[in-house]
Amino acid sequence: MQVQEYIKKVQNKEISVIKTIREILKEAKDINKDYHYFNTFSEDLALGQAEKVEKNPKGKLAGLPVSVKDCICVEGVESTAGSYILKGYKPIFNATIIDKLTREGAIIIGKTSQDEFGFGSFSTNVSINRQPPKNPHDKERVTGGSSGGSAGFTAITKHPHVSIAESTGGSIACPASFCGVAGLTPTYGLVSRSGLIDYANSLDKIGVMAKSSKDTKLILDVIKGNDTKDSTSLKQDINKDSSVKKIALIKESLNVDKEVRELIIEKLEGKKIKYDLISLPLAEKYSLAAYYIIATSEASTNLAKYSGIRYGIQEELTGNFDDYFSKIRSHAFNKESKRRIILGTFARMSGFRDAYYLKAMKARTLIIEEYKKAFSKYDLLLSPAMPIIAPKFTETQKLTPMQNYMMDVLTVGPNLAGLPHLSINIGKAKAMPVGLQIIANHLNENKLFTLGEKIETQ
Repeated sequence: MQVQEYIKKVQNKEISVIKTIREILKEAKDINKDYHYFNTFSEDLALGQAEKVEKNPKGKLAGLPVSVKDCICVEGVESTAGSYILKGYKPIFNATIIDKLTREGAIIIGKTSQDEFGFGSFSTNVSINRQPPKNPHDKERVTGGSSGGSAGFTAITKHPHVSIAESTGGSIACPASFCGVAGLTPTYGLVSRSGLIDYANSLDKIGVMAKSSKDTKLILDVIKGNDTKDSTSLKQDINKDSSVKKIALIKESLNVDKEVRELIIEKLEGKKIKYDLISLPLAEKYSLAAYYIIATSEASTNLAKYSGIRYGIQEELTGNFDDYFSKIRSHAFNKESKRRIILGTFARMSGFRDAYYLKAMKARTLIIEEYKKAFSKYDLLLSPAMPIIAPKFTETQKLTPMQNYMMDVLTVGPNLAGLPHLSINIGKAKAMPVGLQIIANHLNENKLFTLGEKIETQ
């Protein structure tokens, strides 16, 4: 049953919300034993919310089951950003978007698996004692990261469902592509970040994963809007104009696996989508380097608070503060988190800040200007979402850190520029899903939906 059809039936009291929530929780728990899509289930919360909605099913999302990425705070539900250092942390407040969702009748069923603090492209950098989520199309392959649990469960569930995810450099577009679902990353600041356990403040964006782009639009209409609790929250709303007249395919983005490139060209031609080929040389050359310097610099600062004193797991206080701090962080952070802390700390150290961090910020400005110039001529820009299909776990284990980072080459540009983008499924190559990334100018999400709904494969 489609999401909007389900909501309508709930509103008309044709469907029992309580029964639906019990069924999807059972399904999710059964699937989780093998696929590892959830870190935590919020069964009591979900059933309590379902009872209220059943009595008064008036909201725009009445009775809709929603899963939430583990880095977004839900009151009373363990929220760890996928990290052992936050084990046992149960927020005493909701993120702003959780309040917005539940006011409209959404039901929060649990927290989905992710790379620790969002550090990864495969959801394999999971915390101690957790297993990485498996691709719903092939259990030997990854879901993509860092919102892997959100994408995997969205693809596999038989029930109406959407997932709230988060992207810093491609954490929605990547798993959406690998799992064959729609993944919307909104304009930076359009959706409040209040209640988000941050990775990189100037890059983090809360978005949506669903089976279709129409469903992502439904959720965005509820969660967007200015929030006084978030200093980066925009006061402007989405532009109403949804017309799409001119489209361009980014030339540099076609340097991907042959099967991915051919499927995208075939899909565009099959749908009679007219497009020009354009070049974005600055984005192609500098995006990845600028992104990783900026993101790790911000991440190393944000993670400093997890010292085992006010934030993070606590142990017996022995030795001096430095000894205690080091002991906690050494065993509670995984290898990738430590790598990014070291990279970010180095990039912003005295003597290196001008050479790395400030140059990266200047490159970011040039990349934004290059995108703006392209949008002065075109409504939308297109590229593959990922350069490959979902790799096998055994293949990812052979990659160097640099090869891991290179996986984000197509997604970091729009994220650096804070541009809205939508990854949609356009079919399969080698029996695995392939995503097309549609990029729009700031606050032009409606243009994304116009094209997305026209060409996506469900």
